[in-house]
Amino acid sequence: MSSNVLIPMDILKKTVELLRYWDISKFDRVIQDDYHDIMFVMTTKMKKIELRAAYSKVVKAKNEDARHSARMEYLWQRNQIASLESTHDYDV
Repeated sequence: MSSNVLIPMDILKKTVELLRYWDISKFDRVIQDDYHDIMFVMTTKMKKIELRAAYSKVVKAKNEDARHSARMEYLWQRNQIASLESTHDYDV
């Protein structure tokens, strides 16, 4: 059974930043794999939240130039997430 929880974005960012400092090279391979899977999922989640904010800028743009610029940024971010996900095979 899978359930979701709400974590404030600043706590999520701090947690990911903290985990990046950990040196897990001396741990068992299973722990290293879990670490990398967790980091991938949490980083991807942060990027998807940022993507929603980018889409919001497209919708709220004041004029066509601003909308075009925001759309380009949104599409770039979406492409980055898609390429990240396609290179990682996880089963979460």
